Amino acid sequence: MKKYLAALIILLFSISTYAQTTDYIPTKQNLEARQWFSQNKYGLFIHWGPFSIPGSGEWVMNERNITVKNYTRLEHFFNPIDFNAAQWVSMAKNGGMKYITLITRHHDGFSMFDTKYSDFNIMQSPYHQDIVKQMADECHKQGIKLFLYYSLLDWRRDDYQYWTGRTGKGTGRTTKGDWNNYIQFMKNQLTELLTNYGEIGGIWFDGYWDQIDVQNKEQKSESRADWHLREIYDLIHKIQP
Repeated sequence: MKKYLAALIILLFSISTYAQTTDYIPTKQNLEARQWFSQNKYGLFIHWGPFSIPGSGEWVMNERNITVKNYTRLEHFFNPIDFNAAQWVSMAKNGGMKYITLITRHHDGFSMFDTKYSDFNIMQSPYHQDIVKQMADECHKQGIKLFLYYSLLDWRRDDYQYWTGRTGKGTGRTTKGDWNNYIQFMKNQLTELLTNYGEIGGIWFDGYWDQIDVQNKEQKSESRADWHLREIYDLIHKIQP
């Protein structure tokens, strides 16, 4: 049921994040979702995208200081013709896993789904097929929950507040865009993800830490950026209560 979307409270927000939404009162469904997630700990987390081509993991753009211009070229080589959603989902289910978390957009900014709000996406690659849709359809068919990973930070866009962030300093960005435009971009993409792919178990955010003091390992210091988290949280539950 859609109530499990509320599991994002546990998945997404650190103590510092939750501090920004202290007026939130968990619903009965939210509490049930937390319990479900705490009891179903075994799942598959799929890290996969153009960053797989260099073979150095999803942080390769940051670690090798690859410029936006050069990294974008990977889009033209990413062509996973042997991908089979049915096999991946059945493997997870047969292994006793209770859910799958799929990367929809990592820090490199590449969207693994058909989006109107970025031209750096799977539909512009030679593969030209929506990975998220294939996985969502198969998860619904086989009866396993699908969670969607979505990066808050972006090493590619210049409206992401990279100048106060901890990573992505060597990707060649020189202009400072409008942060509010970036927030709207995320809202637009989240709306697509929560509207076009049926029931979603939860949204897994990553990247809040990019705007926190690197010395504070517990992430209790104040963020350098206003993430508009309450607005985003309300949007998620408005679309999928």
